[in-house]
Amino acid sequence: MRTHIQQTKKIIAATMMLLTTSIAANAQSDNPMRKIELGARIMPTFTDFSVKTYTGGTIVSQGTFGYGFGGLLAMHFNKNFALQGEVIYNSLAQKYKENNLERKINLRYVNIPILLSFNSDKTAKINFNVVAGPQIGISAGSSLFTSGTDTTVTGNALLAVRKGDLGLAYGAGIGYGLNKSNTVRLSIGFRGVYGLLDISDDSQSTNNNNYYILDKTHVKAYAGYLGISILL
Repeated sequence: MRTHIQQTKKIIAATMMLLTTSIAANAQSDNPMRKIELGARIMPTFTDFSVKTYTGGTIVSQGTFGYGFGGLLAMHFNKNFALQGEVIYNSLAQKYKENNLERKINLRYVNIPILLSFNSDKTAKINFNVVAGPQIGISAGSSLFTSGTDTTVTGNALLAVRKGDLGLAYGAGIGYGLNKSNTVRLSIGFRGVYGLLDISDDSQSTNNNNYYILDKTHVKAYAGYLGISILL
């Protein structure tokens, strides 16, 4: 796990160095297009993953809406292509029933997607875009809430999550210029993430009455977003 965290830090550092270099190069460019974009977003999020019951079976939980918010920094190479980095805080919620017990899982992550963006025309009043790239996830904590009683469930449910995650982010959206120069932009769209790593952590020993509710779990997340940004 320590090696994975170190690799994550190296990827983040390399990405920030690339963005900084791009910004410096843009400052010396005579290209009249404004290449730097700063923005903020809110992202209501729906998640999907499986959980394990006390009998050893697996069930699909009922996804509930969570939330996300964060900021973005993009470097536009021209009106069609850009490299986009984001930092997003996500709270991912899941509910499921185990006999007469109702459980709610909450996973919190700081997600850092690094995306290639294709735009129909970033300088136009209306712009369509698609994005894809890797997403690094850093766990910011997790919690499990149980309500109800059931004497047939003899074990204690345990929730344990690895510190890091890696996924593939993808999405599409539409942007609208709010001012005459189209440098202040409103955007709406869809973002999906497919988890590539098993986030469950069963490294700690348990007794016969305890069991982990996450087992070989990959997070799938689907979000809408609403954002505001400015081209500098």
